[in-house]
Amino acid sequence: MKTVHFVMQGKGGVGKTFISSILTQYLQSSPDSRVACFDTDPVNKSFSHIKALNVSPVDLFTEHQLIDPGKFDVLMEQILQSDTDVVVDNGASSFVPLLSYLRETKVSALFDELGLRAIIHVPLQGGASENDTLLGLATILDTLPIDVVPWINNYGGKVIAGSKSFEEYGLYKKYKNRIRGVISLENRNPDTFGKDIRQMTSSHLTFDEVAQSTDFFIINKQRILIFKRGIYEQLDALNLGEKNESQNVGKERQA
Repeated sequence: MKTVHFVMQGKGGVGKTFISSILTQYLQSSPDSRVACFDTDPVNKSFSHIKALNVSPVDLFTEHQLIDPGKFDVLMEQILQSDTDVVVDNGASSFVPLLSYLRETKVSALFDELGLRAIIHVPLQGGASENDTLLGLATILDTLPIDVVPWINNYGGKVIAGSKSFEEYGLYKKYKNRIRGVISLENRNPDTFGKDIRQMTSSHLTFDEVAQSTDFFIINKQRILIFKRGIYEQLDALNLGEKNESQNVGKERQA
């Protein structure tokens, strides 16, 4: 079943593009798999800068530099005409307009009618951004009848403080049947793993490009490979190609 993956969060700078990139590469790692990618961030089109992913930018601005929600029609038509899975990286400034558009046009019902599936991936970040990102997740869950995957991005500090896990929070318990699973981005050593990942993202490279690059030492490539495998194993467990009821571990992929 064709799946449309929206990466959404009302808070900026919390890793939406990073998640969109990882998700796209994961989906492409299956044999003969293709993914259509769209960047709707009207301010910072960083997803489009990753040339290897062939991302299509979507212009949402009017001539007066205001977001025109009607331009989401263009995006939706491209999504519906595509014969592949889709990843949409949505900017913080277009979060509310896209959320309203998806609700008002009953896109979830349309997808069901057409035999499509939608999943919203929501980054959560610790530190000063924790409350804002949790609010963004709650808003999505309250607004849309679409399955959600929270990505707990601990690079900015541990997201869930204290002894509780995310699964123990009221928000998770309330919407457990809509949460397909939780992905955790571990807060690794910023001077080793963190430095390597920053170099990869600032250079707008994919995992495969890093593996072939002469700008990374073998040990740098090894750390990025460890990071990649850890995330891919978590994504395997989500069974993105299956219904939420099963939650079985997906097939193992090649590193």
